[in-house]
Amino acid sequence: MRSAGFWIVACFTFVLMAAALELNKSQPWGFIALAVLTAGYILLGGKVLGESKWYWKLGAWLLWALLFAGLFMLAWPKTKPVPAAEGKNPARTEVITTAQGQVRGVVTQDGAVEVFAGIPYAKPPVGELRWRAPEDPEPREGVLEADSFAPMSMQPVGMPLIDSLKQIFGYHDYRITLKDNYAAPVSEDALYLNIWRPAGASGKLPVLVYIHGGSLQTGQPWWGDYSGEGLAREGVIVVNMGYRLGVFGFLASEELMAESGTTGNYGLLDQIKALEWVRDNIAAFGGDPGNVTVAGESAGAACVSALCTSPKAAGLFRRAIMESSTVASKVPPHSYRQLEEAYSSCAELMERYGCKTMDELRAVPAEKLVNEAYTQHHITVDGYVLTEDPYESYKKGVHNEEAVLHGYNREESAAFILFTKTNLKSFEAKVRGAFGEYADEVLALYPVKTDAEADAAWAEIWGALFFDHSHYSLNRLLAENGVPAYEYFFTKQNGRLGAWHSGEEIYFYGNLGEPARLFTERDRELERQMTAYFVNFIKCGDPNGEGLPLWPENSSSEDLMELGEETRPVKEKKLALYAIIDRMNGEE
Repeated sequence: MRSAGFWIVACFTFVLMAAALELNKSQPWGFIALAVLTAGYILLGGKVLGESKWYWKLGAWLLWALLFAGLFMLAWPKTKPVPAAEGKNPARTEVITTAQGQVRGVVTQDGAVEVFAGIPYAKPPVGELRWRAPEDPEPREGVLEADSFAPMSMQPVGMPLIDSLKQIFGYHDYRITLKDNYAAPVSEDALYLNIWRPAGASGKLPVLVYIHGGSLQTGQPWWGDYSGEGLAREGVIVVNMGYRLGVFGFLASEELMAESGTTGNYGLLDQIKALEWVRDNIAAFGGDPGNVTVAGESAGAACVSALCTSPKAAGLFRRAIMESSTVASKVPPHSYRQLEEAYSSCAELMERYGCKTMDELRAVPAEKLVNEAYTQHHITVDGYVLTEDPYESYKKGVHNEEAVLHGYNREESAAFILFTKTNLKSFEAKVRGAFGEYADEVLALYPVKTDAEADAAWAEIWGALFFDHSHYSLNRLLAENGVPAYEYFFTKQNGRLGAWHSGEEIYFYGNLGEPARLFTERDRELERQMTAYFVNFIKCGDPNGEGLPLWPENSSSEDLMELGEETRPVKEKKLALYAIIDRMNGEE
């Protein structure tokens, strides 16, 4: 007869194994196989071994665990495209004719939104086209069934189980289901765009083109937080795209410059190509090519910031939205470097791979080169996409946008310094390391007395250095150029990501979804307000509208709109810190 201890061990182990299969998005048959393995262990441990010594019982358990390890690998999730709409057989849209051929999308289950996914906007940038400007896609015959998202751009991909754990502990929003037990494809062939529109859209609707974040190393266009479905329900046509990332999108070399007169900004060139596609084709979907707003978050916002001063993007959009990043400050804090530094980094890379020419480097498999994402993920001034630093362009009054909505979150630094607690002893060292000769001034601004105060102060300072100050710099430049600017300060806590980096997106893009334990009625009301602000700005360049608290223009670079437990104008509280950063960076 099996003991209580036997059943406790068996049940606990089975639950852990089943959880591992689910978190790793294993193939559904793996759960059936696990049940068979578990039944075998129970029979072996009970009938065969009987009252055998403890080491035989341990051996039986180890055999079970070993067989499960093999099962875990065999049931590894298959790769398949992510569907553009839920449901087994979603309804189809009408056929739309584009410059390259006809496309047909799918309709959401409630019939309110149409999605056209995986439309090529450029030739695949592979082989000889790796590290070259994107070219027009080939014309197509027949109807492209645009019902699934294209592969995400080539990038380092983590173990699905680890990604699931991040979802649990970061977003607190994991859902157990077999519908997502597969892996999304990754490919160098990823220059495709997606369109969300109100069902049956016609006329000239405003258009939002969104650029996803991910440090210019990772990311994909279909993430639910910034899905275009929410804004499409409010009468906006939303477009987003895959673009080259990491080494494939931002490698710069003198040889490449000699080839084509540009280098290092292939990801930006992809985004410009997508904007050109929108200009030429969006009218067929009911959009107004003369009323386009470009938006991005984090590294995506850095790209938007660069496009705002790129001569190649002139005339492709009217307004810009930048969430939690810009490269408009005199010394951009991330995602940016000077051309000579980029050249030097490329030379080191070629030496690592034993390549003497770019043709040799083009022959290196993408699966091998992808590991260079961390070394090559920076926008640069190439004299073509960017003729000078964006800061210098703004100082000369050169920019493409006529109005800007931008801002940052209260806890931008939280995810980046999560595992590095700061105490009284380390606080001063960190400040001195970051500010050098200006450190005493910063320490005077933050006279911390406890470890908790030190930790909170460093989180605020770190966020200001890498995110917040760049928005202050941008807003000042916009004010100098007479560009209407509306800056937000997102502070809303919730049961999910809260006011961390990217936490605002699910509100602005209207994607909170059905009522859940993670959100309160205030969250729902804030989503309604923030989505309305977005829609108003996308339509006419001013977020204000009927039934909304007045959002003042930030002409002084001191006036923020707090989006949190209250929606209200507030004053920027870090002006003294920003002044120190200005002097440290040589910014006027």
